[in-house]
Amino acid sequence: MKANVASGATARVSVSNVGGIDETAVDLPPGVTVLSGKNATNRTSFLQSIMAAMGSRRATLKGDADAGSVELDFDGVTATRTLERADGTVTYSGEPYLDDPTVADLFAFLLENNEARQAVARGDDLLDIIMRPVDVDELTREIERLEAEKADINDELADLDSRKREFPDLEARRDDLREEIADVEDALEAKEAEIDASNRNLEESREDQQRLQEKLEALSDTRSELESIRRDIDTKTESVSSLKQQRRELEAVLDELPDAPMDEHAALEDELAALREQKRRLNGEVSELQSVIQFNEDMLSEANDDLLAALAGDHTDAGDESVTDQLLGSESSNVACWTCGTTVDREQIESTLATLRETREAKMNDVSAVEEDLEEVQSARREAKRKQENREQARAKIDDIDAEIDRHQSAIESLQGERDELQAEIESLQAAVDDLESAEFGDVLALHREANELEFELQQLEADLESVTDEIETIAAELERADDLRERREELLDELTEVRTRIDRLEADAVEAFNEHMDAILDVLGYENLERIWIERLERTVREGREKVGRTVFELHVVRTTENGTAYEDTIDHLSESEREVTGLIFALAGYLVHDVHETVPFMLLDSLEAIDSDRIAALVEYFSAFPEYLVVALLPEDAQALDDDYSRVTEI
Repeated sequence: MKANVASGATARVSVSNVGGIDETAVDLPPGVTVLSGKNATNRTSFLQSIMAAMGSRRATLKGDADAGSVELDFDGVTATRTLERADGTVTYSGEPYLDDPTVADLFAFLLENNEARQAVARGDDLLDIIMRPVDVDELTREIERLEAEKADINDELADLDSRKREFPDLEARRDDLREEIADVEDALEAKEAEIDASNRNLEESREDQQRLQEKLEALSDTRSELESIRRDIDTKTESVSSLKQQRRELEAVLDELPDAPMDEHAALEDELAALREQKRRLNGEVSELQSVIQFNEDMLSEANDDLLAALAGDHTDAGDESVTDQLLGSESSNVACWTCGTTVDREQIESTLATLRETREAKMNDVSAVEEDLEEVQSARREAKRKQENREQARAKIDDIDAEIDRHQSAIESLQGERDELQAEIESLQAAVDDLESAEFGDVLALHREANELEFELQQLEADLESVTDEIETIAAELERADDLRERREELLDELTEVRTRIDRLEADAVEAFNEHMDAILDVLGYENLERIWIERLERTVREGREKVGRTVFELHVVRTTENGTAYEDTIDHLSESEREVTGLIFALAGYLVHDVHETVPFMLLDSLEAIDSDRIAALVEYFSAFPEYLVVALLPEDAQALDDDYSRVTEI
């Protein structure tokens, strides 16, 4: 869905049966909106509703509902999302704001379980998270396409350079032919003058001269035709030789590309299908676990609220004992199970949830392992397919060359037959000319024959001149394209550099963004003896599948200072919970900036900031408000008090 994310319009979010919400509608003006309230007041559910409308699948359906919905009206655009329960799973439909919510889930929707936010504390691969939205396969295909075009241009430029070297020789040959033609024309003119003078004395021999002239003209025409056929034979013979050389080169290519067994392709396809099915199954299990965990977390919060409400409600049945005494005297931590109705110890439920979370984490690790195997097999399949295509192309070219050779050889045989016939005809004509020559007209006949030979020579020279001139003009026209080809090659080199460095630039920009904003936020928040937190980009040798390869890694550094000002390096494990939370948020912000999330996603959502003290939350919110058009923050009332009074506030959902 297309949208203008700098509209300045108020967004309206209408929610039904999402998380713990029954029905609500909230207006969100541009800037910061604070959702202020105690725990279990549906603030997180409302943030999840915004996520669902934007396209995320990280929202839950209300436990007692079979269907829920969210509608987002924003600057003339209406995004809708419907959640429906069927066969124990929740399905999503509608027309969300985003076609692909990947970058939003990673870098804009910063709830407690946001992967980018939690990456620092969990020790996850920070580089993998930053680069996850990048389609590396598409970049690889783009590089291959650009390389192929560049190779074609290089071949064409090499041909043009070779042709250019022929240019001076052709021009010299053209000048020589022009001089030779001028000399022959002069000689022919002189010879014709001699013939005219002789003819005046031999009027009576005109009939014999006419017959001789006809024979000489026929002889000249036949010689011209013979010369043309000889040239055609030479041209086609050279073509056959060139085609045979191409065939030998293609056969050498085929020798280097042996046929891959069919069962090898089938095995790769079977392995790919199995890995995809395994990934699909694991993703389904992770999704189901996430739904179960989220549902139980929400229900656990609601159960706690119901207990407090019951304790604070009608207490007349407790006799004379005061409400305070009842509360102090109650040590029960039991809650009513929402699946079977029995009373269960709250710690038992939380223990079960912890086990489910560990299971989900293990499944996610399995998904990552399967994705690595899948990429390795896909790479092997692409390589096998490329070789097969090269083999097929080489075989097809050989077949084309064989057919072309057969055509040329057939034409050569036909031309050779015509050549033999013309040679016989020339011999016959020459004999007839010799018979017409006599002692009486020997001189005149000799002059006619010499003139005839000069005419033939002149025709050949003019034909050669025309051929050389055409060749010069053809080369000149081709050379005019050389500058365009070189310009295009430079463009391709720039494009290749841009594509090849896109990943490197994203990595460098992410590090720069994190370090810059981490330094800035630490100055703002003023953590005691915390000097600096920064990411270093390094090259490491790691194992990928069966091979060791060089890979870029992000290494997180923590620098503290002692009381006397001495700096020393610490570890992330020694950061306070508040410091870890801030670090995770800044890492998410770095991803938000390098992927230009603000250009397509108008909302940034913040939740679960309780580990950070109120004043620092206020400073953090003010810092983050500079980036998205809409910043929606869920806070406890005591934390919300520290924020700017000008911010929009929502206290009931």
